[in-house]
Amino acid sequence: MFSSIGLTAIVSMISHLIFIYITWRLITAVKFDALIRKGRETEAKILLIFIAIVIGTGVSRFLLDFIQWSQDLMFLF
Repeated sequence: MFSSIGLTAIVSMISHLIFIYITWRLITAVKFDALIRKGRETEAKILLIFIAIVIGTGVSRFLLDFIQWSQDLMFLF
């Protein structure tokens, strides 16, 4: 019982980190230079980190939920 909860926790944490990293790589591939004011580069970088966290976590949560839902389908029949 507890090992299952721990395994789920570690898989979720790893999934979130992987998708945040992938999102960060994708965001940094886009040129946002025209949108950033002079002298505000640090704030813009922090905003991009927060955006990567939000998007990466959302995608990870969707994937983990979808896997759980597909496993729960066996209880339908």
